Amino acid sequence: MSRTRSRARRYNQEQKLNIKKVIAVIVAILVIIMFIIGIKEILKDGSKTNDKTFPLAYYTIYEQGKWGVMDTKGNIIIEPTYSEMIVIPDSTKAIFICMENVNYENNTYTSKAVNEKNKVIYSAYDTVEVIYNHDENNNLWYESNVLKVQKDGKYGLINLEGKELLACTQDAIEPMLGTKNVFITTVGGNKGLVDSLGNVLIENKYQEISSLTSQYENGFIVKNSQGKYGVINYDKTQAVEEKYDAIQKVYGNHMYVVKEGSIWKVINNKGESFAENRFEQVKEINGENLIIKMNGKYGIINIDSEEQLPAIYEDLSYIFSDYYIAKKDGKYGVINIHNEEKLEFKYNYMTYLAEANFLQAETENAESELFDANFNKKAEGIITEINQEKNYIRIRQNNEYKYYNFKLEEKQSTEILATNTIFLSKKDGKYGYVNDKGIVVVDYQYEDATEQNNYGYVAVKKNGKWGSLNAKGEVVAECTNTLENVLVVDFIGEWHLAGDINANYYTK
Repeated sequence: MSRTRSRARRYNQEQKLNIKKVIAVIVAILVIIMFIIGIKEILKDGSKTNDKTFPLAYYTIYEQGKWGVMDTKGNIIIEPTYSEMIVIPDSTKAIFICMENVNYENNTYTSKAVNEKNKVIYSAYDTVEVIYNHDENNNLWYESNVLKVQKDGKYGLINLEGKELLACTQDAIEPMLGTKNVFITTVGGNKGLVDSLGNVLIENKYQEISSLTSQYENGFIVKNSQGKYGVINYDKTQAVEEKYDAIQKVYGNHMYVVKEGSIWKVINNKGESFAENRFEQVKEINGENLIIKMNGKYGIINIDSEEQLPAIYEDLSYIFSDYYIAKKDGKYGVINIHNEEKLEFKYNYMTYLAEANFLQAETENAESELFDANFNKKAEGIITEINQEKNYIRIRQNNEYKYYNFKLEEKQSTEILATNTIFLSKKDGKYGYVNDKGIVVVDYQYEDATEQNNYGYVAVKKNGKWGSLNAKGEVVAECTNTLENVLVVDFIGEWHLAGDINANYYTK
């Protein structure tokens, strides 16, 4: 019995297995294994770029004197076989307008629309055309989602889906220059107006129709058969009676600038008159203040004809509150309504971006200074891009790019360009690209380069010539392109943007 008890005592004295410690050791081992695997994955994949699907779009191409179409994957959709430029009214849709049989002496031609298979669409019409428009600075655009069609010598409108918006009953259809989405129609020599949905805004009964401002919501100046002018609102109501000898293209605070006999004056929508014979021209109406021109100089009066600023400036533009951009002795500055200087007159040019609420003032050597609404300077350098779609500004400072949001706060390119797969980086005077983790994916070897465009491509410059890389940083086009006269360097595959930016086509 004693031996048995003794064995029992010896057994009870042995160290017991600690389950908690065993689990802790196992967990620690697993953590170490996972850490090692993670490091291997980072080392293996760290230089990779994020996968991303880029939008598909179509662009006109030009090669050896002929025109075609490619998509943004670099695929040739229509071989360059057309003698005249192919126009793409909406880059996201496979609808291509082709002109043929052009006779420049007689100004005659035929035109058709084809799809991505080069097959004719909208075949019920004799001709199909885009509608060109431009603003006062000659910035060109095509009217969106609307085409002009002709049948049996008469014109109408369709949308890009082929739906008839306006029957082919018009003698002519033309854009209202500088104003989007409205078109002047002619029937029997009389002018009318329709919108981009085909709605008749003004019947065909006027000698002339023009926009009051670039915003169609402000109405239209019309000239009747007696040679008198009035204003018709977008909702077809009469804003100004057709009894005046001229109307200036300016509007504000429900007021218009009209000429009756030899007298210029301002009237409101109640027919009340102000500031008679106090100006040669009204440039702007802001509240009850008028920027006027007298003897070739600009100043400000109110509607009671009281002088607010003397007419001593070469130019004057309202920005916000009671502040104005002014030009004096060939230089621009900012003053308030009390003629107090807020920014000195030392700039070559100055503009206010209302959407972002900041001032851009150009200095020497194409550089700019950016000021917030309190006139504090927040950034300076060469402005290379103001992107209102993504709300950022790109500035070149000492041969490096910096990014700012519209609050003029400096941001990293990875914050601003969050959808990119590679990001421009500079080291030791050379450009390369990193991924969103900051790891180099393209070595620092280029003397100049661009950020990624909307379709994944970047342009790179080596030995004075340009080429392109794809979204992974792989070479698509070798650096063999001399693009000294191209203002904007941009690539889609091997094709680069041509020098004529308004034409918006690519070539090799």
